[in-house]
Amino acid sequence: MAIIEPLRKDIDYPSDIKKHSASVRLWHWLNLLIISGSLLTVLLNSTLLDVKDNTSYVQQQLWESGVSVTPGQAKSVAHGLEDKVWGIHIYFGYALVAILLFRLIAEIFQPRKQKFFSSLNSAYQTYRRHSKKSNLALHDLTVKALYLIFYLLLIIMGVTGLSMAFDQELGISKGTSHSIKEFHGFCMYLILIFIGVHIAGVLLAERKENKGIVSDMINGGKTSYGN
Repeated sequence: MAIIEPLRKDIDYPSDIKKHSASVRLWHWLNLLIISGSLLTVLLNSTLLDVKDNTSYVQQQLWESGVSVTPGQAKSVAHGLEDKVWGIHIYFGYALVAILLFRLIAEIFQPRKQKFFSSLNSAYQTYRRHSKKSNLALHDLTVKALYLIFYLLLIIMGVTGLSMAFDQELGISKGTSHSIKEFHGFCMYLILIFIGVHIAGVLLAERKENKGIVSDMINGGKTSYGN
C-alpha cells in the first residue's frame, strides 16, 4: 500500500515542501464536491428512486388512496422522479466540465515546477537519475502516473457526458448513445477506484513521515522550492 502514498517533500530537496497554488487547491476541493454530488445522484437513482421498485410502490400507494392506475401509468410517474434526479446529475456534469476547463486554463499560468506535466517529467527524470533503483523515486512517479490517468478519466467523463446530453443535436443514434452511456458508467467505476486509492494513500501518508498533506492542500504548503 505504500506505493500509493503521495509524497509531501521533494526527493532531491528533502527540506522543501511541495507547494500547491491557489487555483489547484480551489479546483481540488470543488472537484471533490461536484464528483460527490454527481455520485450521490447515481446512488439515489439506483436505490431509492429505482424505477422497477417504485412502479409497484406508486401503484400501491395510489390504490390505498382510492386511485387506480395501470402499471404503465405508475411506471411513468416513477420515470418522472428518476428523470428529475438525472436532470440534477446533468447539471453536476456541466459543473465538472466547467472546472476541468478552469484547471486546464490555470495550468497555463502555473509556475513551471508546479505545472503537472513538468512535475511528471521531473519525477521521471528523478527516477532515471537514481538509476531506477530508488523506491522513493518510483513511488513518486507512480503517484504522478495515477494522477495523469485520473485527469484523462475526467476528460473522458466530460466528453461522454456532453455527448449524451446533446445526442440529438449531435445526431448520435440511440444505439451509439447507449454504448457511450455504458462506457461513461465504466469510467465512473474507475474514478471511484482512484478516489478510494487516493484517500487510502493520503490517510497512510498522514500517519507517517508525510503528515500534513491535507493541510497543505488547504493552505498551499509552507515552503516552495522555486519556480
